[in-house]
Amino acid sequence: MPLIPANQPQLIRSSQKDEYYQSSLRNNTSEAFQTLAGSKRWLQWRKELELLSDLTYYALTTLSGYQTLGEEYVNIVQVDPTKRRVPSRLRRGSLILLHTFIPYILDKILVCVEHELEAEEQDSRNAQREITLTWNPMSYVKAWIHRAVRMLNENQRKSLKPVVFAVQQGITLLHRVHVALFYVRGSFYHLAKRTTGISYLRMQGMAGDDKVIRNSYRLLGAVSLLQLAITLTLQFNNLRQRQRAREEWKQHRNLPSSPQAVRSPSSKTSRCILCLEERRHPTTTPCGHLFCWECITEWCNTKMECPLCREKFQPHRLVYLRGYS
Repeated sequence: MPLIPANQPQLIRSSQKDEYYQSSLRNNTSEAFQTLAGSKRWLQWRKELELLSDLTYYALTTLSGYQTLGEEYVNIVQVDPTKRRVPSRLRRGSLILLHTFIPYILDKILVCVEHELEAEEQDSRNAQREITLTWNPMSYVKAWIHRAVRMLNENQRKSLKPVVFAVQQGITLLHRVHVALFYVRGSFYHLAKRTTGISYLRMQGMAGDDKVIRNSYRLLGAVSLLQLAITLTLQFNNLRQRQRAREEWKQHRNLPSSPQAVRSPSSKTSRCILCLEERRHPTTTPCGHLFCWECITEWCNTKMECPLCREKFQPHRLVYLRGYS
């Protein structure tokens, strides 16, 4: 029987069908566990139940050498990089672990590290007691992360927070780039399949004009890559502007207040609406409203708009009023 590479619509429909049946299995498993063990235990174990359901689904299909329900739905079969043989059991097992277990572990570790970095000392002790009293498959990993983070000083924790955020954003970016490449090349819809080299073949003549379909998806992939490039450029520009605002704040934060401002009594008109104190180092927005330099630059780190009139502006347009009273 002549076989040719599966195209993008077939791979997408196959994945959507698998996700539907996986979701149904997860819901049934969660409902049964919640009925037997109660809602509290279910909340504690819900991620592990989803992982167990996914592992069961793929163990009964891919690992056993059968098509998944999604693959059977669109009539495609898995092949190894030679495109002549069905993937070995070791390769199929690696695919299942990379597709289900590795994302679970990575997500748990990043969330746990982020929580530990943001937790205060008292919250940290309470979290350690909770880890000791309750057990789940990630308890030992959480305990190890807790001890490792407690060994860091305050500056090291602050330096580690952007790294964790960059890793989280990097994973999201990697998935977006991978999907765009899938639209262009049409080979691997999941990162796990790209890593293990498992692709798909289909029966010849089961689809319409394959060339037209692939060309339309290549156009979609090019548009996706262009959109991603524009998004990254805007985010990088925004990051540079925030960094510039922070550097200007560090430059002016230690400047002495003007003598007139120190001697003049505090009034409503000379107060900063953000800190509700007398303005230090008055700074004006493009719309003409006055704030403390430190207050408005910190505000711009989260919202690039005037706190009073909500006019949008970039942080580099702030004007520091030297000698203003």
